[in-house]
Amino acid sequence: MFVSQSRAAMQFSTSFIPDIRFGPGFLDGLPDVVKDFRGIRAVLIVMDSFLAARGLAKGLAEDLAKAGIEPWLYSDFSGEPKLQHLRAASEMAQSMDMVIGIGGGSALDITKVAACCAASGEDPMFYALAANPLPKKPLKKIMVPTTAGTGSETSATNIFTGPEGRKLWIWGPETKADLVLLDPELTISLPPNLTAWCGMDAFIHAFEAATNRNTHTGAKLYAHEAMRLVAGSLEVAFKMPGNLEARGKVLLGSCYAGIAIDNCGTAIAHNISHALAGLGPLHHGLATALGFEATLPWLVESDTPDLNEAARAIGLSGAAQLPAFVSGLMDRCGVVRALPKAFDGFSAQHLAAEMRAAENQPMRRSTIREVTDADIDAFAAAMMALPKTL
Repeated sequence: MFVSQSRAAMQFSTSFIPDIRFGPGFLDGLPDVVKDFRGIRAVLIVMDSFLAARGLAKGLAEDLAKAGIEPWLYSDFSGEPKLQHLRAASEMAQSMDMVIGIGGGSALDITKVAACCAASGEDPMFYALAANPLPKKPLKKIMVPTTAGTGSETSATNIFTGPEGRKLWIWGPETKADLVLLDPELTISLPPNLTAWCGMDAFIHAFEAATNRNTHTGAKLYAHEAMRLVAGSLEVAFKMPGNLEARGKVLLGSCYAGIAIDNCGTAIAHNISHALAGLGPLHHGLATALGFEATLPWLVESDTPDLNEAARAIGLSGAAQLPAFVSGLMDRCGVVRALPKAFDGFSAQHLAAEMRAAENQPMRRSTIREVTDADIDAFAAAMMALPKTL
């Protein structure tokens, strides 16, 4: 009997996917959803200061209180999460039954880590870089994304800035949500530039999960659909912010991309974006888009079946067309190719050193094409040659 492919090559497993509910206005029903969990008396809402200032936290707290649930709020953060934010939220959560994250990836990552640390009493650094196993019974968690990019609502990965300013991660299925609410109405107020940056991040999550060394058929199911949803709707969401259908498709695509990277991880574009974050403040979505555009022509030279499948998923004939497609999408969505002025004090050598840092090696190793030291130097030079005008 002739066997064309080994059993090992065909085997894969997919991680569990949280309960996902999609629909405009779903946030309005949150108190009833919380009550469905039974035994929930007090909840911690994690929401960034911008959203809280808009009154979203106040209205939600009032609705929860009317339902007999004691609401607490942690909103003393903005931008990417830092160790002190994780510690503060974890301390508040220790007397709670549930943690609800509402916002972008920062709020969701803080929520997931706080639910674990509150249950164990351990410091977040105890779990950084998988140094120790996470508690098996964390607090219950509900995730409500208000941006469409990180996919954190469905993933087991949580990113934060450590005590020395370096990007660290906490990983484990214990950090996953018990329930995800996808309400596209919550994304309508996202400014155009953030819509574009977050949407590109989602597209790149899906693309890298579908094309790196770890990819498999189970993940491609979500990754290819995520690419189709985002590629087909991001420009409309950017140019017509109130278009609920486009917003919903990008939000759902972001969620599916999160499922894909939860199974297969990312690759070289994220190595670059994480390295950039180690040097200075820069929106993760923008950093990833810049790194993706700079490395994609090099990557598609590999011409692998996975790369060509990803291209065909968005209506292209093959991988060679991907660089022009991505650059065109970035153009139409107003993505400026530049870095913040804070990067003026850094050189390509600084960025290359960050790209070689231990915490960024998994993304380097998973890239389908071998990333040599010479490649890193070339990519770092291209990134640092960008104008510093943001």
